[in-house]
Amino acid sequence: MNIIPIEITPHLRWNRLLIPGLMFLLLVWGAVVAQVKADPPKKAIRVLMVGGGASHDFDRWYKGSDVATLSDKDFADVTYTDKTDEVLSYLDKIDVLYLTNNQPFKDAKTREAIMKFAESGKGLVLGHAALWYNWADWPEYNLKLVSGGSRGHDKYGPFDVTAVNKKHPVMKGVPAKFTLKDELYYHKVDPNGAGIEILATAKNEKPEEYPSVFVVKHPHARIVGIALGHDGESHDLKAYQQLLKNAIRWAAK
Repeated sequence: MNIIPIEITPHLRWNRLLIPGLMFLLLVWGAVVAQVKADPPKKAIRVLMVGGGASHDFDRWYKGSDVATLSDKDFADVTYTDKTDEVLSYLDKIDVLYLTNNQPFKDAKTREAIMKFAESGKGLVLGHAALWYNWADWPEYNLKLVSGGSRGHDKYGPFDVTAVNKKHPVMKGVPAKFTLKDELYYHKVDPNGAGIEILATAKNEKPEEYPSVFVVKHPHARIVGIALGHDGESHDLKAYQQLLKNAIRWAAK
């Protein structure tokens, strides 16, 4: 029996080496991407979330959905309260104060402590209702911590959120543009405040567009404002969940 030798051409030899090499590189790249997406903090971020007030289901969407989002895979250790008189006792034990409430802070010492928390360089995330002009008897809040606020919004309905600074850490992994149903806040910047850096804008069929995600140029604190968050159309949206986790992470540094 004659055995006919098969000649392996240089082209075939190259393919035999190249294909396994490419497969290895793809596996490595996939592992790197997965690590970047997960990228949990080395230690759970300590968050105090404050809710409560009118016109929103704080228990369902903040105490429920947002706590679940932030607690996933030990990303954050979250305490939720709708009792504003409890806030003072937590401020020296947390990394980030996440305000979502529109109910009043009646205690003057608590208000003063929140301002000092920011002055000390700590992090704040201000969500939806907390970006309103809620407290006429506490103007320093909107002036210094929000650098403005909202006094009105469109009827609940669809609008587009468009990133204007994709490079900022708060926008990492967030789509460049997405659509949702929410209350489109008419957020206005106070020229006497510290100013804001807009990261994403909100716009519907009307010509005006407004800041939807931004950071406040506070001289000491890291402050993120997220105007989204009326109901599950926001809280159950992957883009919102990514924004929230990014904001908490960035504010905690």
